[in-house]
Amino acid sequence: MGIKVSEFGKTSKGKIAHIYTLVNGKGMALEVTDYGATMVSILAPDAKGRSKDVLLGYDDVQDYEQGTCYFGAIIGRNGNRTKDAQVVIDGHVYQMEKNEGENNLHSGSEGYSNIIWDASVDEDGNSVSFHHVGADGEQGLPGTFDITVTYTLTMENEVKIHYEGTSDKDTIANMTNHGYYNLAGHAAGKIEDHILWLDADAFTPVGQGMIPTGEILPVEGTPMDFRAAKSIGADIEADYEQLKIAGGYDHNYVLNNSNGTLRKIAEVTEPESGRRMEVFSDAVGVQFYAGNFVESIPKGKEGVVYQKRSGLCLETQGFPDATHHETFPSTVLRAGAKYETTTIYYFSAVK
Repeated sequence: MGIKVSEFGKTSKGKIAHIYTLVNGKGMALEVTDYGATMVSILAPDAKGRSKDVLLGYDDVQDYEQGTCYFGAIIGRNGNRTKDAQVVIDGHVYQMEKNEGENNLHSGSEGYSNIIWDASVDEDGNSVSFHHVGADGEQGLPGTFDITVTYTLTMENEVKIHYEGTSDKDTIANMTNHGYYNLAGHAAGKIEDHILWLDADAFTPVGQGMIPTGEILPVEGTPMDFRAAKSIGADIEADYEQLKIAGGYDHNYVLNNSNGTLRKIAEVTEPESGRRMEVFSDAVGVQFYAGNFVESIPKGKEGVVYQKRSGLCLETQGFPDATHHETFPSTVLRAGAKYETTTIYYFSAVK
């Protein structure tokens, strides 16, 4: 195990970004940058031991600045979409930036995907931690929010993401990582042949602006059902209202057994290479996004122009727009309480 640190270019404001490379000697490597605490690449072996980069991304920090897909970035304080860009805490309304029509997406232009974090490397050489102290009023939200995100590459070919933070006032805390995966390789094209399993009996349907309606609907008998593993493309063009609204899958799934414990919530396999990614999390929800609106301007890594559905996201999270739906689990972090959540992406290969 070991970590290499190198420059990743300068931001448009002249700040130097760095990239951290973790290698485990088992065919895997992870690259992360302090810009957005972003995962830049994941090298994962296939069934024959050949490693490929399975994460969509860019070659330079300025491309990440210009990109609009949040490739690999840490999202926060409040992930996903929020109606009218407003959150409500104990009856008090806080106004966020309207950066997607009348709504807020991923905390706006001042979100955590757009800042340079303070980085530190652990002594064992297998983890990088990124730290940020958000001022009271940051993103329109109350409280000084002290947050650390740690990436670990294990000898078991796991990429662990651990979030830990506190606030001195009641605030909203709902963070995630927005990695786009293509297990055939980041330049391999569409992911519709990937086989997906999700441990979810229900999902939260959306209406106008992709805002949840507040309902929780069973997946039973619908194209949303991935409890029996199937290809992502099997039903993605089905004549089903929710798929038409979102242009494919872009929905929050209500994960089973949500009692705060770390458990397996998803599995993805790419048939040709045999690469498999299992997802473990303590989260209550996961946003499955099939990359319906991906377009890479600027070009992606190695000059690749990413297109529609060339990567899939499994973003572990609290339910989107929970602030407006009392039946959803709360995303309020109380003053002095500890925000803590973990997600693991475990890579292997099926022969």
